[in-house]
Amino acid sequence: MPLHRLFLLLMTLLPTLPAAAFDTPETPLVIGHRGASALLPEHTLAAYARAIADGADYIEPDLVATRDGVLVARHENEIGDTTDVAQRPEFASRKRKQVIDGETFEGWFTEDFTLAELKTLRARERLPELRGRAHDGRYGIATLEEIIALAEEHAARTGRSIGLIPEIKHPSHFQRIGLPMEQRLLDTLAAHAYAREAPVVIQSFEQANLRALRKHLGAAHRNIRLLQLLGPPDEQPGDALAAGKPTRYADLMTPAGLQEIAAYAEIIGPWTRLLMPVAEDGTLGTPTALMADARASGLQVWPYTFRPENQFLPAAMRESDDPRTRSEAGALEEIRAYLALGIGGFFTDDPALGRRAVDDR
Repeated sequence: MPLHRLFLLLMTLLPTLPAAAFDTPETPLVIGHRGASALLPEHTLAAYARAIADGADYIEPDLVATRDGVLVARHENEIGDTTDVAQRPEFASRKRKQVIDGETFEGWFTEDFTLAELKTLRARERLPELRGRAHDGRYGIATLEEIIALAEEHAARTGRSIGLIPEIKHPSHFQRIGLPMEQRLLDTLAAHAYAREAPVVIQSFEQANLRALRKHLGAAHRNIRLLQLLGPPDEQPGDALAAGKPTRYADLMTPAGLQEIAAYAEIIGPWTRLLMPVAEDGTLGTPTALMADARASGLQVWPYTFRPENQFLPAAMRESDDPRTRSEAGALEEIRAYLALGIGGFFTDDPALGRRAVDDR
């Protein structure tokens, strides 16, 4: 029997647990944020492969839709900075402005391209001022199906299951333009034997689509959990903004708001500083109440995003004044401080460092 078939057979023999039975893991989970994006252009198959090789437990594709309804991995549906589309004269006329979640954006948008057209583009580094452009032009845009196949191929070779943690980007926007992604995501997962059994967590910064997904997740989706992402306290979820409601992320982070989230999701994903802010002296300050309140509501906490460059680290953990400098010691110190809070997993641009922080505790 081929190794991947044996792997899937063994997974089907494991007991099926209801969503509520997923406790905080004993060993915190390392999530490759858009792949190993500190090292390779984000959301490319090469970045995901590197994340897996570096010890990630999950890989994270941000999902947007093409004009023909295919789910592809991009941080945003505007791709002017993360692909070479601006250098492609045949697509010059596609540049336009549109309002997404209350903000005006100008550029090139995935919903204006077919998958075949997007496949002619090449990925570029999103943060070139910090990470350079050595890998620009080497990789293409990946589909969700290709990412699933990559995880399955790894499982076939090693017997180690890699979880998938897709984020549905701008769901209200894509629903408004007739390209809703939720059912497409479930259909794509259901079409692959690996994705029907491997751990899957679906994320969103909005609430309405997660509530709708909860209603669709029955006995056939026992491997899927939901994660409510939390943005800056004063900002609004896109669905609240579209509906004219006053809800802000600050409201979701109250004890009552967290209990509301626990009715449809198992996990929250806050920005790291919402759990432990940086003090005036550049060290990590006193933890907020969010961690304790979330756990009191039965929610796991998987914060985002740990990055190794000085630009993103508390001042006391940096190695020089150059924002581009990688401070591995500082990055490990930062991750370990959050692990001490009891987080169940975390998103990192450098899964190798995340793996070290977990394994060397």
